[in-house]
Amino acid sequence: MIIELLAAGTEAAPENKFGFMEAMEQGGPVAWFILAIMIIMSVGSFYILITKLFEQNKINKQFNRDVVGKFWQASSLKEGATKLEKNSAWRQVIDDALKAEDEHGKMTDKLEAHDWMHGSLERSTDAINAKLAGGLPFLATVGATAPFVGLLGTVIGIYRALINIGIAGSASIDKVAGPVGEALIMTAIGLFVAVPAVFAYNWLQSRNRRIAEKLSAFSTDILANISSNGAVRPATKAPARAAAKPATTAGGAQTAPRS
Repeated sequence: MIIELLAAGTEAAPENKFGFMEAMEQGGPVAWFILAIMIIMSVGSFYILITKLFEQNKINKQFNRDVVGKFWQASSLKEGATKLEKNSAWRQVIDDALKAEDEHGKMTDKLEAHDWMHGSLERSTDAINAKLAGGLPFLATVGATAPFVGLLGTVIGIYRALINIGIAGSASIDKVAGPVGEALIMTAIGLFVAVPAVFAYNWLQSRNRRIAEKLSAFSTDILANISSNGAVRPATKAPARAAAKPATTAGGAQTAPRS
């Protein structure tokens, strides 16, 4: 008897018609189209975030403290360039500076030669900064427009709810729950897409500014070094050396390394 009552109660349980999929199905092609746009925005934002973080970390690792010390300890910029990784941003600045140095000898006016060197280094750093900034406008666009795209779905959902009320002649919950639920879902999705994009944009921008400061300082040091024929160079610490292992005698005893 108890089993029959439980079975009857299970059969009589109402089916949930107000879930996410049900709300999207009631929204029709317009709701699915807006959802697809949101997904594209979100995937694009996270893709740009990951790729730009990889580029920034790569540039920072290519010119750490040890590399800086080895570079400025070289006898010339050409020799120092060999200490840098090929196809790196820092190597590009050096190559552009050396190329400009070879070409500025054709100018008879010393002031023009200095301006030529300065402009060449500035163009080199600007090109690197522009590459690092690639994709950030997409994040800014997503952060600015995603809430409005979600708002469009909200407006359509509320409009459909009002139509159902007008057709039914009463604002019963079963008539307005689906469209209103769709409207709230679209608003929430718009915020979930926009907020990470804004955070990612601001974070990447701040990291790019720090890299731009390093590039600007490096190019200034390069210009001063070239203009002074190698006499001016920044003070750097010697790269850290690995600690010497203690020598082992024949009997297995260890002796302290010599100073």
